[in-house]
Amino acid sequence: MTHPSELPLKEHFLLDPGVVFLNHGSFGACPREVLENLQHWQREMERNPVEFLGRRSGELLAQARDVLAHHLGAQAADLVFVPNASTGVNVVARSLNLRPGDEILSTDHEYGACDATWQRVCEEAGAVYRKVVIALPLDRARFAQRVLAEVTPRTRLIFASHITSTTALIFPLGELCAQARALGVLTLIDGAHAPGHIDLHLDTLGADFYTGNCHKWLCAPKGSAFLHARSDRHHTLHATVTSWGYVAGTQGHTGFDAYTGRTVLERRLQWQGTRDIAAWLAVPAAIAFQQRHAWAQVQQRCHAQAVALMQRTAARFGLPVIGQPEDFGQMVPLPVPHQDAAALRERLFERHRIEVPVTQHAGRTFVRVSVQGYNTEADLQALESAL
Repeated sequence: MTHPSELPLKEHFLLDPGVVFLNHGSFGACPREVLENLQHWQREMERNPVEFLGRRSGELLAQARDVLAHHLGAQAADLVFVPNASTGVNVVARSLNLRPGDEILSTDHEYGACDATWQRVCEEAGAVYRKVVIALPLDRARFAQRVLAEVTPRTRLIFASHITSTTALIFPLGELCAQARALGVLTLIDGAHAPGHIDLHLDTLGADFYTGNCHKWLCAPKGSAFLHARSDRHHTLHATVTSWGYVAGTQGHTGFDAYTGRTVLERRLQWQGTRDIAAWLAVPAAIAFQQRHAWAQVQQRCHAQAVALMQRTAARFGLPVIGQPEDFGQMVPLPVPHQDAAALRERLFERHRIEVPVTQHAGRTFVRVSVQGYNTEADLQALESAL
């Protein structure tokens, strides 16, 4: 009898066998055993919701954060769970207390929903959201210089993706974060695609704030993400929902004590009324799944397959790639002739049953392919043939 750990990785997922799924980067995909762990915690909650949420949740979440922090090269006290990276961005954006004339500096490769967040927050405050053009192909050696050259005395914060959504580029951020701090400018990194995709050492990276999804490349359940903040920045952050975590010296009207004695970051952001915390508690199961399946090797294999496909596609259409192999992880932008992106995406799905996004940037069109451990060479060949 085959042991579950010996099954092909695709057998661990619930993906529709009739679809060539090359879009792990959008919402991820969760292994069966991790979903079972999610459901275990939901059943535990329903056995006695008062005990689970009122008396056990604080410690259970602390244990889950310990595992996640170790995986991310961070301190658990600097982490708090949030539903998604967009929430993390909103927490920071709305905690800044921007004033008229203040400036948020970003790049022209950022995720549209986060652009919308900053545009709205800046508009409300009379501040400015300004984007630095990062030319293609990416010049890693000059990335930090390019962004920092645009800093002005009005710049309050630099916002940048770790892995960009539209172009799938891995931005080199260490120098940017260090030099921004020397200038007295805060940094917020959108790591929506990073956890489980590339190695992370958040304490070493040194961003003031870092938010990332667990439900994408870490393969945790939907609704699991985190916000990381340097310890000297905890007090500056405020939850988007004000609840009992803001009431000093009280356990709430019910006498619940799950968050008594916790850090200000945890009290404010973790306890925001009744919510299903099972997705957060299942994050350690997702980490364990990847560790048991030698995920570093999986990442290397997927990266090699993705880059090879990108290079073949570029050669076929006579179009340049926008970065070197080291500029990408398991997600790459295949350069295709410039065209209607929505129409191409629809044709690929309706005619070929290939689930893959088509993006556009700076007058160019890309098929953004995610190669995850469950993908096979046949999946990539199907896309190549369809294109």
